[in-house]
Amino acid sequence: MLKILIAEDDRELRQLFGHVLIKNGYTVKGVSNGKEALEALNSNYYDLLISDIMMPQMDGFELVRSLREAGNMTPVLMITAREAFDDMRTGFQSGTDDYMVKPVNVNEMVLRVGALLRRAQMINERRQVLGNTILECDSLTVTTENGNMVLPQKEFMLLYKMASFPGRIFTRQQLMDDIWGYDTDSDTHTVDVHIGRLRDRFKDSTDFKIVTMRGIGYKVTKL
Repeated sequence: MLKILIAEDDRELRQLFGHVLIKNGYTVKGVSNGKEALEALNSNYYDLLISDIMMPQMDGFELVRSLREAGNMTPVLMITAREAFDDMRTGFQSGTDDYMVKPVNVNEMVLRVGALLRRAQMINERRQVLGNTILECDSLTVTTENGNMVLPQKEFMLLYKMASFPGRIFTRQQLMDDIWGYDTDSDTHTVDVHIGRLRDRFKDSTDFKIVTMRGIGYKVTKL
């Protein structure tokens, strides 16, 4: 069952969102501020985060920015009373995937949650298979004919991203934005370094290879 974390300091709203999502088949946990949400996400796996902006201790912008900087790509639906375009832009720039303005139509919220989960390919088994190579998102584990290997989070997410779309070319900037976040201080050379490490780890793979598209970026191809 898919797990959703709700970060909302309004207790009644938090309970309402939770009730509606549970009725639609999700498992739900609610917290009252961004700090509690960050702690929950660091200690457990969640398929999606619903977050308010204005919360005590850590607001929604800071929460999402912290997640993206740490390489956590959990889909985020931001729900807020702040409807100004600048607030919406700040939300998306921090790494938010979708945005709703209060008062919220809970039926629309459920539709958006489902769309985000499908987009993130979380409805399925949260894993990718390339021949005999299996990438398990929950545990950051890659299983090959030679055994299991737990990868550092950013290396795993980089490989998982490309393996999700074999043959598709990703620019360095796309990979940088998706894995490290828009506000990272690192440059795109970081992607090259991580790609080099992945190639070393899987140089003997008979299932896939990472191909450099000169001057553009990278892609994973099946063998």
